[in-house]
Amino acid sequence: MRFEDVLVVGAGQMGGGIAQVVAASGRHVSLYDTQPGASDRAVDTMRESLGRLAGKGGPPPEDVLRRVTVVEDLVPAGLMIEAVVEDADVKEQLFHRADEELPPAAVLASNTSSIPIATLAAATDRPDKVIGMHFFNPVPVLKLVEIVRGRDTSDATSTAITELARELGKTPAVANDFPGFVSNRILMPFINEAVWALNDGVAEAEAIDTIAKLGFAHPMGPLALADLIGLDTCVAIMEVLEEGLGDDRYAPCPLLRQQVAAGRLGRKSGTGFFEYR
Repeated sequence: MRFEDVLVVGAGQMGGGIAQVVAASGRHVSLYDTQPGASDRAVDTMRESLGRLAGKGGPPPEDVLRRVTVVEDLVPAGLMIEAVVEDADVKEQLFHRADEELPPAAVLASNTSSIPIATLAAATDRPDKVIGMHFFNPVPVLKLVEIVRGRDTSDATSTAITELARELGKTPAVANDFPGFVSNRILMPFINEAVWALNDGVAEAEAIDTIAKLGFAHPMGPLALADLIGLDTCVAIMEVLEEGLGDDRYAPCPLLRQQVAAGRLGRKSGTGFFEYR
């Protein structure tokens, strides 16, 4: 099972990055987003990213971008990779619609970072062809893809998506369908505890991140990482962990909720735990 035509739904930071790496592998990508202008902005961001990579020996940007087509609705493809907002209802509606409109043999993959694959599979009549394909930000740079098998995901689907990840130049790691999978079950409580440290006045944000970076050899501190991910996304993932695992130790720190309520979402809003120009 080789995917030559891939539909990427969601043209934000993650969706644009996914479209870039898929197109760079020689495949044709159809990029769709419900927000007017979002796909065109994603193409501009791809052009900048590819320009930087070209300076390091990568292909010319236009050689990659000619394989990206902006579309205005779902179109036929052998694989859909969904990268829309981390909202279960939105994703379920998309998977239901994709199940009706994409070819019966098409695989439906989600870039979700926490929502159960079984929930998305239940919205379709092809649960054996539904799988998690969790990329990491920035997609063109980070090598990991967390492959998440749902209860009904077939061996053929898992094998095909794992091989695709390798062909994209990524390192696949397979996880089972538990809340937060592996990555966010570990990462999000770490971030949340850093927010609690700030909330409790243990240290200022810069000191917390400096201690984490230098003490743990992390390339980025947890608060800056939360800003990069998006504080609203962090809250959404923590809520999935809290509900799915039935443990209030996963409840989002009140300060994290306050930041989101104030519109301080991190890099995408220009301010979060740090300021961005």
